[in-house]
Amino acid sequence: MKDIRRWRTPRIAALAMLLPLALGSAAQTAGEPPQRLATVVTTSPPPRPVAADQVSQLPAPRVSRPAAGFDVARFEAMAQAMVANGRVPGMALAIVQDGRILTARGYGTTDVDTGEGIDAHTVFRLASLSKAFAGTVTGLLVSEGALRWDSHVADYMPGLQFSQPGAAQQLTVAEVLSHRVGLTHNAYDGLVEGGEDYRSLVQKLAYAPMTCAPGECYAYQNVAFSLIGDVVFGATGRFFSETVSRRIFKPLGMDDASYGLEGIEASPRWAHPHVRGRRGWVSLTAPQPTYYRVAPAAGVNASITDMAQWLIAQTGHRPDVLPAPLLATLHSPVVATPSEMRGSSWRRARLQDAGYGIGWRIYDYAGHRVVFHGGAVQGYRGAIALLPERDLGVVVLWNSTSGVPSGLVPTILDSALGLSGDWLDVDEDDVDLLYASRLQATPSEAGSDASTSRAKPR
Repeated sequence: MKDIRRWRTPRIAALAMLLPLALGSAAQTAGEPPQRLATVVTTSPPPRPVAADQVSQLPAPRVSRPAAGFDVARFEAMAQAMVANGRVPGMALAIVQDGRILTARGYGTTDVDTGEGIDAHTVFRLASLSKAFAGTVTGLLVSEGALRWDSHVADYMPGLQFSQPGAAQQLTVAEVLSHRVGLTHNAYDGLVEGGEDYRSLVQKLAYAPMTCAPGECYAYQNVAFSLIGDVVFGATGRFFSETVSRRIFKPLGMDDASYGLEGIEASPRWAHPHVRGRRGWVSLTAPQPTYYRVAPAAGVNASITDMAQWLIAQTGHRPDVLPAPLLATLHSPVVATPSEMRGSSWRRARLQDAGYGIGWRIYDYAGHRVVFHGGAVQGYRGAIALLPERDLGVVVLWNSTSGVPSGLVPTILDSALGLSGDWLDVDEDDVDLLYASRLQATPSEAGSDASTSRAKPR
């Protein structure tokens, strides 16, 4: 809790007694249609950034090409070597620069039992890389006036309750998407992993302990982050996954992308999850369904071809779909996250400051702005980074619990910036983790972070 309290804003409110209140919530994916809860409202200014002394306000970069010696073939060889020596069963790498795809390839196998190869259209589970899609689709609705960043979530979910009286009614759209809800870290993730459905988890938020009032501190969330799905439904009348498909997947040509367990299993070719066994990698028959239940936080499936298009759009080369002012808002820090500067060796060496924006992390990476996110669920991991001053985007996806490929992203960033670094032998827990191996927890335990894993989600 030390980091949360340190970075509070002046808006402090006293914690209240726990008050168990039930509520209903709108569905986020196809199923029983929920009632539309709110009318369209007007636009508003973007979320207010944190103070300059909390997260570095790096100057707008002059775009230039990657440094001399930036060799895409070298990075492809690194990926190939990782699957050749068994460090990972399979993976995929995409690099884009100046709106062009430099590489988008698959390596290794979808399943160690079958030996089927991974190609550019093999679908992976994205885990927390999904959060940027939620932030982006919400920003599109704000841009067109269907929502405001300061719209209150309770306008769309009037039954929403938190343990602090009145707190749920204060919570805004921007606060949900930047993890400033006020709950403890990863509230109720243990119950997600125990198989509980989203609707009952939202009801249990009335029991969850709070660290601060909404907007006053940062704590990473999955259940609470997914409240944005109900807001999107209320503003559009469409299920969340349908809205993302219509506004992002289809116009960007992300033809392999989908949401949910049904989506990945319906793909012509998809990468099976793998975990470590006594004799090497063990293929699991199906992905864990748990975090698919919180779709905005962790529901997207996509191929490396899809992700190359996503990188092109996020680096500003599809203004017809994602306008520049929207990207500037999404990629700006809203709250400081100093704990991100600890952990793996590349973070300790390179990060000088860190913050969270709207579905994205924003880093001062050796004096250069980097927009980043990582993610993991059982058997899948991934990392994505944008380097605006080099007009560069990188994404790595892999189908195992290995942490090794996460070092490929900072290795590529270093090369683009002319820095010397090879980060492939990194610490295992280097991404925003969603573990599907925790013990089930009671509501009170889960609310205070019931992690029994060897690394806590961030």
